[in-house]
Amino acid sequence: RVVMFDRCLVATGASPAVPPIPGLKDIPYWTSTEALISDTIPERLAVIGSSVVALELAQAFARLGSQVTILARGTLFLREDPAIGEAITAAFRAEGIEVLEHTQASQIAYADGEFVLATGKGELRADKLLIATGRAPNTRRLNLEAADVAINAQGAIVIDQGMRTNSPNIYAAGDCTDQPQFVYVAAAAGTRAAINMMGGSAALDLTAMPAVVFTDPQVATVGYSEAEAHHNGIETDSRTLTLDNVPRALANFDTRGFIKLVAEVGSGRLIGVQVVAPEAGEMIQTAALAIRNRMTVQELADQLFPYLTMVEGLKLAAQTFTRDVKQLSCCAG
Repeated sequence: RVVMFDRCLVATGASPAVPPIPGLKDIPYWTSTEALISDTIPERLAVIGSSVVALELAQAFARLGSQVTILARGTLFLREDPAIGEAITAAFRAEGIEVLEHTQASQIAYADGEFVLATGKGELRADKLLIATGRAPNTRRLNLEAADVAINAQGAIVIDQGMRTNSPNIYAAGDCTDQPQFVYVAAAAGTRAAINMMGGSAALDLTAMPAVVFTDPQVATVGYSEAEAHHNGIETDSRTLTLDNVPRALANFDTRGFIKLVAEVGSGRLIGVQVVAPEAGEMIQTAALAIRNRMTVQELADQLFPYLTMVEGLKLAAQTFTRDVKQLSCCAG
């Protein structure tokens, strides 16, 4: 069937990516899809992966009663600030989740209901195996080259801020594109694509896009990490405040984690925030608004924050650029 169009929107999403590990192809491993619909809890669960989906599901199954082992090719959250991976690794190990860093499966076998993984650190056996190594854009079968639509090395459709591809009148939105794979990004992109397909000029600016990982403690980020800023030629100044300096964290008897602020040298403008905390997701939007409004760390430090809230930690972290918060009384402005 041939369908003619004046404008086209590609929104085909993404699917779990499966690495080419010998022996994996024809055995009943889980992806996130099977894990989320399972009506049983495996006694032993092996997880291959080290980022969002892998770690959220690993901790969930551990708390439901599984003995969980995570195999990370590098470290946890390798693409984020190293302190994030270190904090989550420590938290996971403290609750009995085994984290094997710099470990890959060289061969996987399945027999008699048991998975056997050969690794550089020995043999690992499990009742279920979860593969959570990212998601691949659903573009391979679209024959995009016939329409001269450009994709990147990962198969994602390359788009501009208006969701336009390089081919006239063809737009794309969501996880099949080179934008971050978050539902709220996809929703915003789809709205703007629709506007532009009807002759509008809407753009999606992702420079202050907040992201949250729902582990415990949570991970929340917005803007540049130090490494990303340096890669883009931006000189930075940063401060890290551990949660034992945040009154609400002390009151909660849970000081796992930290708040890190990244500022641009010279202007003092806040350009990035990384938070590991039990309620990091509830804090990050304040940081996103500060970055969006081009606030300096001093301006953030001067704001009024309600005492005994976790978000007050952002103010305290900003104050550390000019003073020692350990010497301040509570609520000191």
